[in-house]
Amino acid sequence: MNTVDLQFGAKLRGSLADSVCRRIADEIALGHFVPGSKLDELMLAERFQVSRTPVREALKQLAIMGLVDCRPNRGSVVSAMSTEQLDQMFEAIGELEAACARHAALRMTEQDRGLLRELHQEGRAAMQASDFERYDAANLALHSHILRGSYNVVLIDMATSLRHRVSPFRRTQFHNIERMGESFEEHSVIVEAILAHDAVTAYRQMRSHLQSARTATSRVAPAWASATSPIQSK
Repeated sequence: MNTVDLQFGAKLRGSLADSVCRRIADEIALGHFVPGSKLDELMLAERFQVSRTPVREALKQLAIMGLVDCRPNRGSVVSAMSTEQLDQMFEAIGELEAACARHAALRMTEQDRGLLRELHQEGRAAMQASDFERYDAANLALHSHILRGSYNVVLIDMATSLRHRVSPFRRTQFHNIERMGESFEEHSVIVEAILAHDAVTAYRQMRSHLQSARTATSRVAPAWASATSPIQSK
């Protein structure tokens, strides 16, 4: 096998592992795999119709995200996270992304703002098509662009790191088609504020948007329904 074949095979395995990682993360976020449950490689391979290699790689990715605990010679289990911890992560990412939106409103270049419009329109197209995967990708792209538009490396790194941990739970909300429409309308207000250089509104609306995402997660995945928390009482 030549070098090109090896590189193609590695890329294919990587993409398959990424797909399996998303699917397991979805199962965890939807409450189908509860905290403390064992994630057997053979069971997962059979469930997702793949070999054990991409499953093993996926579990390593999930461990980095904090969703899975991989214990030497003892296998992998779903991390023991409570609804209170999830509330706190959403509260933290809400503050971080809100700060990024505020800075983005003041610091984005005209080129940045043009791309922001394009990404928002992609979200509209995905929402109108009721395409879950496409809207999830558009949502990720829009939020990532706003983070980068803050031009604050420390904020971007902190928000990106926490975003990886929360992303499976944010993703589940779009299993509810109505939530796509709500999310898009919330994006519209945020985008308009950033384009208008309105830092105060951009901050406030981004923070509210993440609070809404947490509530939507609870509706889709009752296992992660939040008790009364500081997020909801403010």
